[in-house]
Amino acid sequence: MAETMRSSSHWKSMNSFAHKVKRFPSLVRRTVWKVGKDDPRRLVHSLKVGFALALVSLLYLTEPLFKGIGENAMWAVMTVVVVMEFTAGGTLCKGLNRGLGTMLAGSLAFFIRYLADVPGQIFRAIFIGAAVFILGAAATYIRFIPYIKKNYDYGVMIFLLTFNLIIVSSYRVDNVWSMGKDRIYTICIGVGICLVMSLFVYPNWSGEDLHKSTISKLESLANSIEVSVMEYFYDSEKQVNEDDTSEDAIYKCYEAVLDSKTKDETLALQANWEPRYSRCCHRIPWKQYAKVGAALCHFSYTVVALHGCLQSEIQTPRSIRDLYKDSCIRLAQEVSKVLRMMADSIRKKRKFSLQILSKNLNEALKDLDNALKLQPQLLLGSRNGRSQSPRIPTQATAHKDNKHEAETKISLSRVKSDCCSPVGSKFKEHSREQTKEGQGHKKVLRPQLSKTMSMITSLEFSEALPFAAFTSLLVEMVAKLDHVMDKVEELGRMSHFREFRDDDDDDDDDDNDEDENIVVTCEKPKMNIVDNELPSNGTE
Repeated sequence: MAETMRSSSHWKSMNSFAHKVKRFPSLVRRTVWKVGKDDPRRLVHSLKVGFALALVSLLYLTEPLFKGIGENAMWAVMTVVVVMEFTAGGTLCKGLNRGLGTMLAGSLAFFIRYLADVPGQIFRAIFIGAAVFILGAAATYIRFIPYIKKNYDYGVMIFLLTFNLIIVSSYRVDNVWSMGKDRIYTICIGVGICLVMSLFVYPNWSGEDLHKSTISKLESLANSIEVSVMEYFYDSEKQVNEDDTSEDAIYKCYEAVLDSKTKDETLALQANWEPRYSRCCHRIPWKQYAKVGAALCHFSYTVVALHGCLQSEIQTPRSIRDLYKDSCIRLAQEVSKVLRMMADSIRKKRKFSLQILSKNLNEALKDLDNALKLQPQLLLGSRNGRSQSPRIPTQATAHKDNKHEAETKISLSRVKSDCCSPVGSKFKEHSREQTKEGQGHKKVLRPQLSKTMSMITSLEFSEALPFAAFTSLLVEMVAKLDHVMDKVEELGRMSHFREFRDDDDDDDDDDNDEDENIVVTCEKPKMNIVDNELPSNGTE
């Protein structure tokens, strides 16, 4: 019996392995297709790297070039592999760092070698060892400086590597000058080929990616807010999805914003190396784009909390939500409108009217405030509930009522903890049964009735708490949106966007009128950038 079970398990594992092997070609085909479909520029970049490697390999494969450079031609191939990046800014950053680090290291190594040749062979070894120790420790310590680490870390690493190779090998090799000169030549050839391919053959600009990414994030957040509010008021009967939230379309919209801070900083750093200017010949403030992205990341935390209200297990009844539906939807639409107008401002490189946007937001906030004041009993708690509870005008029970009112007073914190637990719902059903059974014994069950009614009104108040959290998040979102507006306004001023005109506002109103009947949906955002940075853990 045991042998039969082992044999059956063996055949199942074999069948499973054969099935995986059979599916492997189709899996590879789908993966390769998806990578190219997500960003077709990846295919173009791969072809550019292949062509650059083939071109630089001619230094080693062609006889005349090989005789002139020799085996040092392999340094050019290594340079292309290491320096060639997806964007022009990344290639410029690594290429210039590599070239500058190699030249400085070579010059310093030959100068130290010249000083070490004067005293003698023994002192020469000591001098070289001391120079290696001092410069190695100093260069490594400099790499911890934040500015150096952010901009020139790769150059310092190349400087340290090249210096040690030249200065140490000079102790045993006589023609070190020829070796260093050939290496500098080949590295310059490799860097030159990389720059030509990155700057002139279908270039991918880091600044353009950062510009489009900022616009896409603004629009994604606008869609997330609008769809979240719509689903909160119109899809209240929808069951909570037990699947992973990563599959949620709303989550996909703001996920790109939450994960973009490091990417924005990298793109801004690479864009500073690119020779690109605005139409007025001003340097584009790419660091300000990164600040806008950081403000959006901070703003998106409120969107995450707002989306969490949709998945809460304790929901406010539809009858209460409908009282404030129009005001909340209007406020969410105004916030989304501001985000889209800022995205349009960055896209068209024109300023927006901060006064008009602030006026509309203030009007929407006042509308919500007035709606809340019209129904204050929903937010005043169990005190109003007890004032509205039925009273039995019997003098014999007046003293007992006052006594039990002091005994059965429940603190708000305890009521909230009781009502948010499954026991609270059971207690609510139990209280209803108590009220039905006590019709003929009002004087006897009066204390229990008073206690039950107090708990019922408290339970109704606890049901209103999720909606109070939802509205407070909307108001908090407006407060954080003000910070985003300031950053975008500063970006327009530093980038010299054209001034806002009244006809621009008219055009925006026409666009909004045309889009009134469009149903807002939240799909997976088509970000203009994806993770195209390949890790480079080695220098050679």
